[in-house]
Amino acid sequence: MSENADRPSHVTDRPDEVTDPLLWRLALDVADAHAPAEEGGCVHLICAGAQWPCGPWEQAQRALNLAQGGPADETNAPQGPQRGGWAAATALPTWGPERRSSAAA
Repeated sequence: MSENADRPSHVTDRPDEVTDPLLWRLALDVADAHAPAEEGGCVHLICAGAQWPCGPWEQAQRALNLAQGGPADETNAPQGPQRGGWAAATALPTWGPERRSSAAA
């Protein structure tokens, strides 16, 4: 049996109001992976030292809401610079001129 068989999305009954099953399953697994630790931080290694709720857990909650036909709650979206109407990624790559010229070749 696969190690994926015991993921929350595989053992939890999907609510009837879910309109996007794939998004719901992925968000449920992310939320479970970023559960609170006993000492108050996030249990996931990526969030080591971060307080809970961490960013990935909050985004998973937003995705669960969207997957169930809920509105996109913009108050929970990361506030940052806009790029072309979309929120910019947390860290956009910055390549020097030498990288740009090699990429164009």
